[in-house]
Amino acid sequence: MAYDLLVKNARVIDGSGAPAFRGDVGVCDGKIAAIGKLRGIARRTIDADGLVVTPGFVDTHCHYDAQVTWDPLCTFSCYHGVTSVIIGNCSLALAPVRPGGKERLSEFLSYVEAIPMEVLQTIDVTWETIPEYMATLDKRLGVNVGNLIGHTAVRHYVMGSESQGRPATRNEIEAMREIVREAITAGALGLSLSKVQGHYDPQGVRIPALWANDDEIFALGDVLAELGTGVIQAGGGRIPEMKDRLMSRLSETTGRQVVYSNLCYLAKDPEGWKHQMAVVDETVKSGIRANPMVSPNRTTYRFTMRNSQVFRGVPTWHPILIAKDEDKLRAYRDPDVRKKLHHEIVEWTAPPSNPMVGPRWMDTIWVDKPVLPKNECLQGKSIRQLAEAQGKGIIDAFLDLVVEEDLDTGFMLEAQNTDSEIMAKLLNYPNAYIGLSDGGAHVQFRGGTDYSTQLLSYWVRERGIMSLEHAVKQLTFDSASVFGIYDRGLLRPGLAADIAIFDPDTISPLPSDKVHDLPAGAWRLRELPTGIHYTIVNGEVLIEKGVPTGALPGRVLRNALYHTRTEESC
Repeated sequence: MAYDLLVKNARVIDGSGAPAFRGDVGVCDGKIAAIGKLRGIARRTIDADGLVVTPGFVDTHCHYDAQVTWDPLCTFSCYHGVTSVIIGNCSLALAPVRPGGKERLSEFLSYVEAIPMEVLQTIDVTWETIPEYMATLDKRLGVNVGNLIGHTAVRHYVMGSESQGRPATRNEIEAMREIVREAITAGALGLSLSKVQGHYDPQGVRIPALWANDDEIFALGDVLAELGTGVIQAGGGRIPEMKDRLMSRLSETTGRQVVYSNLCYLAKDPEGWKHQMAVVDETVKSGIRANPMVSPNRTTYRFTMRNSQVFRGVPTWHPILIAKDEDKLRAYRDPDVRKKLHHEIVEWTAPPSNPMVGPRWMDTIWVDKPVLPKNECLQGKSIRQLAEAQGKGIIDAFLDLVVEEDLDTGFMLEAQNTDSEIMAKLLNYPNAYIGLSDGGAHVQFRGGTDYSTQLLSYWVRERGIMSLEHAVKQLTFDSASVFGIYDRGLLRPGLAADIAIFDPDTISPLPSDKVHDLPAGAWRLRELPTGIHYTIVNGEVLIEKGVPTGALPGRVLRNALYHTRTEESC
């Protein structure tokens, strides 16, 4: 047999969890054609001796909704062996959008996901509906892209400015249901919600999805039940699940898979993960599909007080955070403001809505990059250590440095997953899904697109907490299946030829650095790996030894209902 692409002499890990084996993989017309000891000729042959060949990784939690319009490769996920990304998470999306409505949807995405607004203002919005947005993307993609229906975007489309301030009427809910129905019929992978109380717009008002009551949420989820397809994703689902089992009730009522953020270790609640696992175990035992996601990354935030998300929701601090820089500095110098902040955030009478900031925040935030040479000695000191060394209060020590360095002091918050022994248990928990890269978001503060290489290098090779085969299954088959992507995630004849080829002995994320490669000249943190030799999408090499080939073989991923109806019409 003649192949378009033949990968020879590989250590094949097929995504099923089965043991690796020596063999070849043949590709024809964008699909896996054969696996084994293959003798056919090929237009191109890759000798993978000493390398592992797996299905391409599926990154299920991304925010490339805007970036994909100018960057069809969705960097930097593609460099880490990712062949498919899912966007529209946490209720945020760029469709549907009314004419002239781009600015408002961009503000929601910008402020929640920390993407510079000047970058989003460069987007040329040529679509209005979700199917039109999908069709636009399908014209020019490097990786495969699946999209979720963002509740915030849908609510704002139907209700306009009143989407932030009141419950929806019956007619408005029905209008939202029709948008969801149209999008699911067009192939959208599901519906996304937000229950993160810290998701604000730039004016300090919670985003539209957070104004919805349970009746509205269940009514939208009912459309997926009616059509028999689609996943429901919920940002911040952990807290309402622990409070009143909202995620479980939503899954049980609709019969759909619910995936929510997240199972993690929090220093401020060191036993919380145990209680959450007990709840999830009970849910799974009852036959209900409501599962958390877990990240293999230690979550740290780099930030300055010029643009910080850390203290959002604190009554005195929140309006300062969204003020102009000169007003920030004026407020931070004001003794009365400092007294109020001490009362609210040090005495802990009005904690922030950020769930990763606890009452001992002064021990988990430290000086990362001081600006002035005389302050270099402060690097690595926590805010408490800074205050004790200077004989000052916590707020005075913190804000004195902020003001002295004109808001540009670099700080770091160590927020999640800081205990390696507990993390080993979380990553091996059978009722959670590994992911949460947040690719495309928080571009100047923290990255997570290296989650796959972090899992395979640190947790598998160095710590040995799971087999390579199991880790690959998590990154491929499990991730694809939970989001209803059934033609990928396995190396099987007839399935799409999305493939990653890497060296298991050297695969690793590299230290991040700063690059000015965003529109409008904006910068972001760059995350690249070592040890990934090839990323192959639909049978075409997308990344070869760290360099894009120029190929654009990606497709919009669509749900099972769409594929069934398309096949029936043929």
